[in-house]
Amino acid sequence: MKKHILVVDDHNEIRDLLGRYLDQHGYQVSLADGGEGMREVLAAQTIDLVVLDIMMPGEDGLSLCRYLREVSGPPVIMLTAMSEEADTIVGLEMGADDYVTKPFSPRELLARIKAVLRRLEHVTDKSEAANKSSEMQFPGWKLDVHQHQLTREDGLLVPLSAAEFRLLKVFLEHSRQVLNRDQLMDLTKGRDALPFDRSIDNQISRLRKKIEKDPKTPALIKTVWGGGYMFTEEVK
Repeated sequence: MKKHILVVDDHNEIRDLLGRYLDQHGYQVSLADGGEGMREVLAAQTIDLVVLDIMMPGEDGLSLCRYLREVSGPPVIMLTAMSEEADTIVGLEMGADDYVTKPFSPRELLARIKAVLRRLEHVTDKSEAANKSSEMQFPGWKLDVHQHQLTREDGLLVPLSAAEFRLLKVFLEHSRQVLNRDQLMDLTKGRDALPFDRSIDNQISRLRKKIEKDPKTPALIKTVWGGGYMFTEEVK
């Protein structure tokens, strides 16, 4: 079956050009000029990936990316300009899977789309095998991977952002393995390594504050100098 791509961009020329190009390369394509159109397509169609422009009037791409993550929507590739570096980082931390900087060639975007979809299929296969049981337990904590809920041993529910949930789940699936930044970004976001790879450090810092007894001296997620990070405890 053809993968279904939704292109959301308020510029008619860019939107139509991408639509024709992706159609020529074997994808089913829908087009929207903003948030309202995006929601209408999502309500009526099954979408496999959204190509989303950051700078749009009304609801911008960051707001729409946040919405897609809140409703567990499809993966997102953002279209951004060099001058929007800060917005790009925010978008990635909110859960965008990749980005392409304008001006770009349709061929580059096509390669990014293929990479995200391929990695998503790989992660989905692994998750289906790992999640036959809905709960993952480690000392003092329980993570329900279906409900996206983290529960402390005293019953307290600790809220996790979408990025924090994905990061913790990856650590639990790869406990006692050293994972470098590129591996963590590939496993959590399903995309190629980016220049802004320090964003993963910020996510780890926030996650430590929620699960470590002493975040300044972490015992669960340890830094392996020159190597990356490792989740130290056994996971059931």
